[in-house]
Amino acid sequence: MMPSIVKRMFASLVVICLLKGTFAQQRPAWAKETPEQKEKRMAWWTNDRFGLFIHWGLYAMPARHEWVQHYEKISPENYRKYFSLFNPDMFDPKEWARQAKLAGMKYMVITTKHHEGFCLWDTKFTEYKITNTPYGKDLIKPMVEAFRAEGIRIGFYYSLIDWNHPHFSLDGSHPPTPADPAKRAEENTKRDMKVYQQYMKDQLRELLTQYGKIDELFLDFSYNGKGRNEWDSENLLKLVRQLQPQIIVNDRLDLNDTDWGWDYKTPEQFIPSEWVKVNGKKVPWETCQTFSGSWGYHRDENTWKSVNQLILMLIETVSKGGNLLLNVGPTARGNFDERATERLEGIGKWMRYNNRSIYGCTEAPATFSKPPNCLLTYNATTKRLYIHVLQWPFKSLHLPGYKGKFRYAQFLHDGSEIRFSSPAASGSHTTETGNAGDVVLQLPVVKPGVEVPVIELILE
Repeated sequence: MMPSIVKRMFASLVVICLLKGTFAQQRPAWAKETPEQKEKRMAWWTNDRFGLFIHWGLYAMPARHEWVQHYEKISPENYRKYFSLFNPDMFDPKEWARQAKLAGMKYMVITTKHHEGFCLWDTKFTEYKITNTPYGKDLIKPMVEAFRAEGIRIGFYYSLIDWNHPHFSLDGSHPPTPADPAKRAEENTKRDMKVYQQYMKDQLRELLTQYGKIDELFLDFSYNGKGRNEWDSENLLKLVRQLQPQIIVNDRLDLNDTDWGWDYKTPEQFIPSEWVKVNGKKVPWETCQTFSGSWGYHRDENTWKSVNQLILMLIETVSKGGNLLLNVGPTARGNFDERATERLEGIGKWMRYNNRSIYGCTEAPATFSKPPNCLLTYNATTKRLYIHVLQWPFKSLHLPGYKGKFRYAQFLHDGSEIRFSSPAASGSHTTETGNAGDVVLQLPVVKPGVEVPVIELILE
């Protein structure tokens, strides 16, 4: 027996540990990685900044959103017609990879299985797969080969949710779910989530052993009623780490109270107001975004972002230390929607001349203030600061407090010099004045012929 004072001390320690989450965050033996090792593992990802998301599945046929089965409460029997007819005869992964390469994307993430449960590879663990459709061939292998040939890294998306699996327990987010909770509960007595947990492990083992090195895994997603216990998240992640030790994994396994259960945060369809933080500390993050309001191909959806908006989205994301994963939803015949192709080409045109302000860049040091109507990115290795001019000023651009901080200025798109000077403290009505520490860039009156002009400062 412990003396009473020891008991009190132990009880106090337990309370403190629980408050700090120490017990809840107990690190498993297989998750021993130092912050330095993690930073090295993720170095390619934080350098590349820009990736392609691809949402593709049976939902491309109704072409009314990837959640169409849920939104329209389509029964499994009626949804089956898409499975019996799916035949993407125009699928050309080399063309997809070519478009991604020209757009400046450095990695891709493909939905191997989305919530509908349909699988794009020849899995041994379900008949609900691409090889049982009229198309009859694995879609993942040629995709992986084509993107690798273009030097683009490979990521797999895998849905934790499965509206087709007979042992995935029913809930309010499940398309064929009975509205009556009592009936749902009755149906769930016939379902065993442990069987489904093994199914996920078996499929992930296939995906992570049959296609070579996989660089990123996007698991999607946890919600109220489905989380770490339902997914067996710790053991699922343990398997992933064993099979692909260098892989980067997102944050949707409901392990966010740990420092080992995720590699990066995933704000979706919005850009955070600042660099994402956890417990006050900046962490790796990636925003996933669509061209329009749907991830899967949506024929009649018309809220498509312009090329200018998409370029600004990329710049703003990098200016806050993040990555952008931009989504395309291919059609049922296997090609990119012409609206997506047009925007990829527009982004690529800008990236061809300005990617130096994106790759390897991050948030600018606090010592550099942001000029009005501008965004800043910074490359610590090359010691260069990039000023993205969102609204073209007349004749000059004031840089407050920049005096003595850089030695040369040029436009990034053509390498042409931009002259600069310090403003006068006072003068006549034709003299530009300002503070002693300011610098004035002498710009052309006419905006250069690029979507977003970038000024490159070579720092002292």
